Amino acid sequence: MIVDVVGGILLAGLTLYAALGGADFGGGLWDLLAGGYQRGRAPRQLIDDTITPVWEANHVWLIFILVIFWTAFPQAFAAVMTAAALPLWLAAFGIVLRGAGFAFRKEVEALHWQRLFGATFAFSSLIVPFFMGTVIGAIASGRVPANPAHTDLAVWTGPTSLLIGALFVAVCAYLAATFLTREASRRGDHRLSRYFAQRAATAGAISGVLSLATLLEIHSANPALYHGLTHRGLPLVIVSAACGLAVIALLATGHSQGLRPLSVLGVAAIVWGWGVAQHPVLLPGTGLTLFTASAPHAILVTVVVVFVAAALLVGPSFLLLFSLHGHQLLESQNLQEKADETGAGR
Repeated sequence: MIVDVVGGILLAGLTLYAALGGADFGGGLWDLLAGGYQRGRAPRQLIDDTITPVWEANHVWLIFILVIFWTAFPQAFAAVMTAAALPLWLAAFGIVLRGAGFAFRKEVEALHWQRLFGATFAFSSLIVPFFMGTVIGAIASGRVPANPAHTDLAVWTGPTSLLIGALFVAVCAYLAATFLTREASRRGDHRLSRYFAQRAATAGAISGVLSLATLLEIHSANPALYHGLTHRGLPLVIVSAACGLAVIALLATGHSQGLRPLSVLGVAAIVWGWGVAQHPVLLPGTGLTLFTASAPHAILVTVVVVFVAAALLVGPSFLLLFSLHGHQLLESQNLQEKADETGAGR
């Protein structure tokens, strides 16, 4: 049915934002943990070089998710946006602060301003995935009511929400470290490759532990979802775990080929595993499903048509962007602009 197609489109948007935006946020976390100015200079430079050409583009998927959710499932969208308004606003505020910090720290010359804007970028990169994770946890644990009158602290501060918030932070760190390991290896910087490989393995192990803890918590918080994850969604859960183990094995043996696709596939598998396990329920415990809470058929058809048109327009643009970045053509242009600015200032 078309409602299932729209649900799949929504999951696809979540997958893209989790993988691309997640790696983006994780870069900010490693920026925070890189150490002092001298010690952290090389890791931060690699993070900047890797993020700069694509960081703004990644938020296209967040807008995409919100628009699809709002248009296709308005009642569920209203419930989530009302009951979990505070963490959503905090996440939005963090995105704004993060962008400002990332942009302005490149423009200021005084060291204390660079540190201030750098800290803003780094701390915002930590709080955004955490608060987003608490919202997903609120939905997964069935704490979001169908018709909330106001925001409620209890909705998003339960054990499931806090665990998934921490899991989101760990997964973002894991994705970023695997991406950066591959990028450093591609540039022939073996020291930085080892540096980020160690951090990727640590973040991967923490993500695995938090995933198991979250699964155990869901067993008591939402038995129906737990049953779905251990039955219908089990193959995807196994794929995610296998990808994680494969990435750690590659890191342990010093291989960087395949790190990015395996880490992305692992994250995608768990997103789709959640979707399959919870299907067709939108908000557990409320009776709102893909079928009972969807917009009229004509609107769903329009959503699918617009999605196809957008994919044909945006997809090639993203492929071109990542291709140019992969061949370091965008970095060459940035370096030339910096050189021109330096020459003009002399």
